[in-house]
Amino acid sequence: MPPATSETQRAEIHKTIWRIANDLRGSVDGWDFKSYVLGMLFYRFISENLTSYINKLEKEAGEEGFNYAELSDKDAEFGRTETVAEKGFYILPSELFVNVRRRAKSDENLNETLERVFNNIEGSAVGTESEDDLKGLFDDLDINSAKLGPTVAKRNEKLVKLLDAIGDLPLGNYEDNSIDLFGDAYEFLMTMYASQAGKSGGEFFTPQEVSEVLARIAVAGKTQVNKVYDPAVGSGSLLLQFAKVLGKENVRQGFYGQEINLTTYNLARINMFLHDVNYEKFHIAHGDTLTDPLHWDDEPFEAIVSNPPYSIKWDGDANPLLINDPRYAPAGVLAPKSAADLAFTMHMLHWLAVNGTAAIVEFPGVLYRGGAEQKIRKYLIDNNYIDTVIQLPPDLFFGTTIATCIIVLKKSKKDNAILFIDASALFQRVGNKNRLLPEHQERILDAFNQRQTKEHFTRLVTAADIEENNYNISVSSYVEKEDTTEAIDITALNAKIAGIVARQSELRTQIDAIVADLEGSPA
Repeated sequence: MPPATSETQRAEIHKTIWRIANDLRGSVDGWDFKSYVLGMLFYRFISENLTSYINKLEKEAGEEGFNYAELSDKDAEFGRTETVAEKGFYILPSELFVNVRRRAKSDENLNETLERVFNNIEGSAVGTESEDDLKGLFDDLDINSAKLGPTVAKRNEKLVKLLDAIGDLPLGNYEDNSIDLFGDAYEFLMTMYASQAGKSGGEFFTPQEVSEVLARIAVAGKTQVNKVYDPAVGSGSLLLQFAKVLGKENVRQGFYGQEINLTTYNLARINMFLHDVNYEKFHIAHGDTLTDPLHWDDEPFEAIVSNPPYSIKWDGDANPLLINDPRYAPAGVLAPKSAADLAFTMHMLHWLAVNGTAAIVEFPGVLYRGGAEQKIRKYLIDNNYIDTVIQLPPDLFFGTTIATCIIVLKKSKKDNAILFIDASALFQRVGNKNRLLPEHQERILDAFNQRQTKEHFTRLVTAADIEENNYNISVSSYVEKEDTTEAIDITALNAKIAGIVARQSELRTQIDAIVADLEGSPA
């Protein structure tokens, strides 16, 4: 395992990213700013990643002083085919980040140079297995956008600043530094953006501490899994928690996900590269998971995690094909057109391995609403698929303050009961959001693993009891909150009040006597 990123390195990276943000603010902000910084960070990463890979091979072959960045483009062409097969892409020495940056200030056509370089990087994968993994990755980095400046010269000025700032990020020497510095820079950038962007930012980014809880639940008791999946993958941060929790090598067949938003789909693929997940180990698809899932041939999955969009509209019964879809048909009813939450849940259940676990962040309404959603809950409970329901604190996520919950699904439970965990009080206010601290995460995970009733915190409830309660699985219906009001002795309180009234009367008499005495005194 690589050494952990030190806090001083992390702080330095974050400081530099703030500086870049301030330099670009005004002409570029919000989403666009993030795309420029992320695109350049990605360009630097794959340049250093490739250079390190080739240098290592040459040094192992006895070429001690070899440096790919100093090779001529003509000489570099000899290794193209083999390298693309291994890494998924190729960059000629003259087009590496370090060399383009070195010439940037004197390059009057820097915008054209960068456009050519990005096209060549994507083009290096055309016709190979990695083509889909590289295609469009630089699309959001529009180097000819008027947002960068009104003229080519002004835009190039900004691009030089951007290259220098990303080049100055203290990521150390790639060969002897922890790769998670690049990943950490990505995560900080995404968190920074999501916290400022309101709803649009929160839609594709799950806070790291929540992601970690989901991943640890999904692999509880395991040291490795076949493959991991997120049907609403967003920026991919949730999937990548498995690399941290288990280690990349222990996700044997790789990381799978699907995303409907094109820009966010690009973010997820970039995130995979920045966390050093090679192209053949990730399988991120673009499209609508609910109506056009793109991993039919790859399921079932041993670990599934997801934070799907809350109560979004979908085709539902307006699409006559969906009721016969093998993912939804078993429940005999489709999730309502106005709320696709349980459609995502049914999709994940269908693609879950017999020995697998799915941990899903849900909108609280799905736990108790009637109609079609109640019928779907009935199907899930009658077939013993719901393992645990966890009530989370409010205001954990970017873009919403609601208190969400986690539903855990399993196909091979050892009992016919559901564990309810009330974690609504397990948080600390940090800045303008609530946070799950490590000790809060541990309490949730311990409760999940122990699967026992603990007063005011957890309760194990039989399916029969839940059926009697109309298939309501809201945590507050089963876990009674602790009464923190103080017990009061009414007799003692009345005696105390009587004493106060008597004393008040006594004081009033004394004050009246003093006033009368003062009024009777000569002036």
